[in-house]
Amino acid sequence: MIVLKATQDKILAALQSVAGIVERRHTLPILANVLIRKAGGQIQLTTSDLEIQIRTTAELGGDEGSFTTTVGARKLVDILRTMPADQTVSLESSQSKLVLKGGKSRFTLQSLPAEDFPLVQESANFGPAFSVPQKVLKDLLSQVSFAMAVHDIRYYLNGILFVAEGKQLSLVATDGHRLAFASATLDVEVPRQEVILPRKTVLEMQRLLSDAEGAIEMQFANNQAKFSFGGMEFVTKLVEGKFPDYNRVIPKGHKNSVTLGRAPLLASLQRTAILTSEKFKGVRLNIEPGTLRIASNNAEQEEAQDELDIDYGGDAIEIGFNVSYLIEALANMSQDMVRIDLADSNSSALVTIPENANFKYVVMPMRI
Repeated sequence: MIVLKATQDKILAALQSVAGIVERRHTLPILANVLIRKAGGQIQLTTSDLEIQIRTTAELGGDEGSFTTTVGARKLVDILRTMPADQTVSLESSQSKLVLKGGKSRFTLQSLPAEDFPLVQESANFGPAFSVPQKVLKDLLSQVSFAMAVHDIRYYLNGILFVAEGKQLSLVATDGHRLAFASATLDVEVPRQEVILPRKTVLEMQRLLSDAEGAIEMQFANNQAKFSFGGMEFVTKLVEGKFPDYNRVIPKGHKNSVTLGRAPLLASLQRTAILTSEKFKGVRLNIEPGTLRIASNNAEQEEAQDELDIDYGGDAIEIGFNVSYLIEALANMSQDMVRIDLADSNSSALVTIPENANFKYVVMPMRI
């Protein structure tokens, strides 16, 4: 039976949309496979790592009829990548194997029975569905995801907090040294729901979401989240645990503030970062009326100093920061201007966008 027959680019696009979560090494060999389910002219492709399950449906030709099997996802992607985009490729079933043909190439691949594939059991009690444009969610994720923790013992920090309430969707990430908050308006009112999406899910969502038109529909249960967009369905386990109260972390009422160009500040920080040491990424910021000086040094007693003219009339403040934390925040913003609120050299700084309450970034100072 010809399971599917289409051009290389169509088959590869469908496979790549689900293959991102497949690990190359697995305790369960079948998790290295993609579940192929054919019903009439439609093909359903499903992958899982037991935490996340991704499914897409596509029209990929082939014979009419029903058929299910599983085959190595990465192998299939690697083979298809080596073929020309406009070449017609077919996948045929032959006993317990699959034969992939394209041009004069032929690959015989081992398959495993579909009934052994561990599908994620979907929660029975999802909350109400709500949606935002894909581009909005993609932008929100990029504004906060850099502040997620990596392998932190406080496992609830290794991900992003999603809070939907009323007509607002807010995303928060923190690693204990900095915190990023971004929000957007929903088109419907929803009851308060709060979940923590795991790091791997966030990275995969960023890979899959597009800037094109089209909405993403979300539903949350107490241990699962479900996203539907562009013919795909994405189900993930959630991180259990209590996320820190981010409202208490965001400083209010800092009396000194400076508004300056994002690009010049970013360039200045990137220059001074060159002479910070690998272990100690500290830079000193000296803010005084009219001038912002940024300085760094390292163990070889090298020094960098840069100056920016600023419109500022507040207190003179000298404060140290991990330069990477500032660079990552500025690099993930697209606005022309940023505002920095400061109290003194020992308090967290608040970075915001002028006239925009939808983004807040808090960074702790470091002793230099």
